[in-house]
Amino acid sequence: MPKSMQSPRLPRLSEDTLTAEQRALAESIKSGPRGQFRLAGPFAIFMHSPAFGELAQQLGGHLRFKTSLPPRLIEFATLCTAAHWKAQYEWAAHAVLGEKAGVKLETIRALQAGRPPKSAPKDELAIHAFVKELYATKRVSTPTFNRVKKILGDAGTVELVGVLGYYVLVSMLLNVFKAPLAEGVKPGFKET
Repeated sequence: MPKSMQSPRLPRLSEDTLTAEQRALAESIKSGPRGQFRLAGPFAIFMHSPAFGELAQQLGGHLRFKTSLPPRLIEFATLCTAAHWKAQYEWAAHAVLGEKAGVKLETIRALQAGRPPKSAPKDELAIHAFVKELYATKRVSTPTFNRVKKILGDAGTVELVGVLGYYVLVSMLLNVFKAPLAEGVKPGFKET
């Protein structure tokens, strides 16, 4: 059986049988900036540890909807992270969101193929260099840092690193627990 078709590592939950803590988490997600709750992807995983899930979803909601970063750059950074981790569920969700937020389809395809997005706008190119360097060396050089800081400012640069960290967490959760893709959604990456 191909890895992408393997069973998830956590039992599937039903909204009908959620505990009080799980129902509270679902309601918190629905009443937050996302405006909806689906028992899928990272949220299905969060349900298995509702206290952790509440903290994680609040951080994610803040980083995705309440920072100084424009949605296009949040989605671009998320796609860079999903591609780095080959996080199938995250990629499938954010490729659509990224395109809606203004990330060019050509850029999305380059990231998916592991290529630099050469035709991307300068702000995306600066963030791509930042992300690649950070993930490869666990540090960011002064020139790379300064390029991003010039675009995003101090708060935006802090928020960018927060977005990257959050989506690394999400990528790890999705990969470790083998979050299934929605019916009919094709994997974005070949399994190794």
